[in-house]
Amino acid sequence: MAAARQSRRLFDIFVAEVPWTVSSKELKEYFSQFGAVQRCQLPFDKNTGFHKRYCWIKFSSREEAQNALQKDSHVLEGAKVMLELLY
Repeated sequence: MAAARQSRRLFDIFVAEVPWTVSSKELKEYFSQFGAVQRCQLPFDKNTGFHKRYCWIKFSSREEAQNALQKDSHVLEGAKVMLELLY
C-alpha cells in the first residue's frame, strides 16, 4: 500500500506563491498545457476566505509533471510561481 501511495505522489507538483487572484480553474487550465491535470487542490483559509497562496497539481503521469518542471519559469497574472516535485 505504501508503494502505491508513493508512486501516485510522483505525479504531484507543489506550487507556491500563487497570486490571490488566481482560481483553481485558472491553475488547472494553465497547467493542462503540460499534460492532463487530474486534480488541482487549492486550500482556503477559513478565517479570511482567501486561498493560502499554494496548491498541489496532480498530473496523469510523471512525464507530464516533468514537462511542467522543465519550463524555466511560470508566471500567473504577472507573478512568478515556484514549482517543486513531491516525492
